[in-house]
Amino acid sequence: MGDFKRYSRQMLFTPIGEEGQKNFSQSRALIVGMGALGTAIANHLVRAGFGYIRIVDRDYVEQSNLQRQMLFDEEDVASALPKTIAAKKKLEKMNSSVEIEAMVVDVNASNVSKLIEDVDFVMDGTDNFSTRFLLNDACFKYNIPFVYGGAVSSRGMTALFVPGETPCLRCFIQGGEGTTGETCDTIGVISPIVDIIASYQVTEIMKYIAGNREKLHRSLVTMDIWHNHNYAMKFSSPKKGCPTCQTNEYPSLKSGAKQDITSLCGRETIQIQLESHFDLKEWALKLEKTSKVKKTPFLLKAQLEEGEKLVLFPDGRVLIQGTEDRGRAKALYTRYIGM
Repeated sequence: MGDFKRYSRQMLFTPIGEEGQKNFSQSRALIVGMGALGTAIANHLVRAGFGYIRIVDRDYVEQSNLQRQMLFDEEDVASALPKTIAAKKKLEKMNSSVEIEAMVVDVNASNVSKLIEDVDFVMDGTDNFSTRFLLNDACFKYNIPFVYGGAVSSRGMTALFVPGETPCLRCFIQGGEGTTGETCDTIGVISPIVDIIASYQVTEIMKYIAGNREKLHRSLVTMDIWHNHNYAMKFSSPKKGCPTCQTNEYPSLKSGAKQDITSLCGRETIQIQLESHFDLKEWALKLEKTSKVKKTPFLLKAQLEEGEKLVLFPDGRVLIQGTEDRGRAKALYTRYIGM
């Protein structure tokens, strides 16, 4: 179990004790999204001594992240580090006994099964419902607990969904796929609500892994910390005919290969993936003829004459930043990358 002194105060908490701490050390977690929620979740899990944590995110650190994404700093922005790489550096300094695996990938129907196949639970640090429904479907198909969380403005929601024991996310939230809704990039967010929701998420999974399952909330918890509203919707029976937890159709897993074109909600960014790999050194030589280029070991930025910016990743993804128009994004992609 490593250094008992590190976890002594946590182990003095009777519901955890030595046995619960041992369970933590043997647990494997997946955190999808290393933004505001994801960084707070990772901070708690690593300090608590969860043995293995896989962190996954497709984006890199920008200045606007620093207000609420606790594992990043100005050096990460200047270096344009992918969020998972920057987070891994910080997390390993907190607790060297925890194994951190950092992956710079876009989670989609073609890779989600591989990402969750060897973990004990999945933590939601995402910012959109299409990915949440994807995780929900994958977790219920493979019998893995899914800890949902969301925060925007001063509001937050969270719940622990356990296959075979509780309803699933789709039973509560209908029609969320394909809609943008309100995001922190459109209506803002304050950091405290992020920390509170992440703490709820981690507390529930600590109860679950420590074996205190009779203390689980078994509710969809919602709150607004600015307007002083709190509500818990107790779990009832799953929704009749739910395609995830009742009929086992798992609709989000049926989309096959990854989406070629994705709008990153509220970001003025379109993601296009038509390739499986980019040689960043090769593309730096190509793009520097027509744009201002900055290359790091993890990505390549190209500031275009037209005003937009291209960000290329080794896994074949391109972010077109500065537009929400898919047609415009496709045109720029074709002009500079080709089809």
